[in-house]
Amino acid sequence: MSTTALSRPAATPVGERSLAPDLARGFMLLLIAVAHAHMYLAYDDAGFRGYAVDGGVLDRLVAGVQILLVDGRALPMFAALFGYGLVRLSARRPDPAEATRLVRRRGRWLLAFGFCHALLLFFGDILAAYGLIALVFAGMLRRSDRALLRAAALTIPLHVLVLVGIGLSTISAGHAESPTVIADPLAALGMRLGTWTALTPTFYLVSALPSFFLGAWAARRRMLDEPAAHRPFLRRIAWWGIGAGVVGGLPLTLADTHLWDPADGPAVAAYALHSVTGIAAGVGYAALIGLIATRLRRPGRLTRALAECGRRSLTCYVLQSVAFTVIFTPFALGLGDQAGDAAASAIGAAVWLSTVVVAALMAKAGYRGPLETLLRRLTYGRR
Repeated sequence: MSTTALSRPAATPVGERSLAPDLARGFMLLLIAVAHAHMYLAYDDAGFRGYAVDGGVLDRLVAGVQILLVDGRALPMFAALFGYGLVRLSARRPDPAEATRLVRRRGRWLLAFGFCHALLLFFGDILAAYGLIALVFAGMLRRSDRALLRAAALTIPLHVLVLVGIGLSTISAGHAESPTVIADPLAALGMRLGTWTALTPTFYLVSALPSFFLGAWAARRRMLDEPAAHRPFLRRIAWWGIGAGVVGGLPLTLADTHLWDPADGPAVAAYALHSVTGIAAGVGYAALIGLIATRLRRPGRLTRALAECGRRSLTCYVLQSVAFTVIFTPFALGLGDQAGDAAASAIGAAVWLSTVVVAALMAKAGYRGPLETLLRRLTYGRR
């Protein structure tokens, strides 16, 4: 075997992976599942976060809990973990130029995966946004800690500006024309791509940037790889981050569940506040999982299954969209115009649990997952 072949970069072996990052990704997929499921429903009228205005008591209760604890929190958590993972990937390459090329190559393929995901399944794809971030900001991963924190701080005002613009244009927007409720598959495909094209470089990209840089900064200190060494700091981040998310999310929760009826200006401000404090909550959730991992000296079967789901987060994420397309769209089972928010969230949780079982079975069979295997081969080359 040649020296070139021996030195070719490769993915981290499973046995060398830390528990906390994979455990966090597995939990994150639950938040994503319940946050996405209701986006497949057909409403005549909906609030800022897309929940039915005229839902029943249980629907409004579920919507309130998700607005407060899930919506706008899962995406920042995902972005922080993505930044964390890219830094760990980059750190294994002694040559900075090689590391940057590797990250950008991964970004290009994530962008391609995201396009296919949106084309075939779901307009709310977030893979493409992360692919764009990897392409544009790969060089930032080798910058100083101060530069990463400065980038996080500077992108928050941009995040607020975009959210205010979106809020002004979506006051009481309905789902009647959502791509997920169009009966014609070809028409739905065209609308999915149009919506995805508009959302990716604005809402998803801008929403992910602050958390991405914070996750990259945390990876420099191996906070999730060695959580026991950072327990006091993780405890503060979890406490204050999740607390800020709850306090900042409360006004929009009251508005979207019609316990408070604000004018348009305060309503948009509540929407922006909800999203900004979601950054703190998403990072707080990741810190909380790190703290939990420090107490798991012998992970049980459920913990291991959840971590296996996190190790196959790309496959499990896309599997969620496959399941939701089959369950909700008019050209499949068609539950999108029959289920309410509570039922959709229950279905989302059940779909997530199914992916955990699938991931555990893959692990037992010694199989990493089809999309992870494909992405690694495209990123690192055939080995």
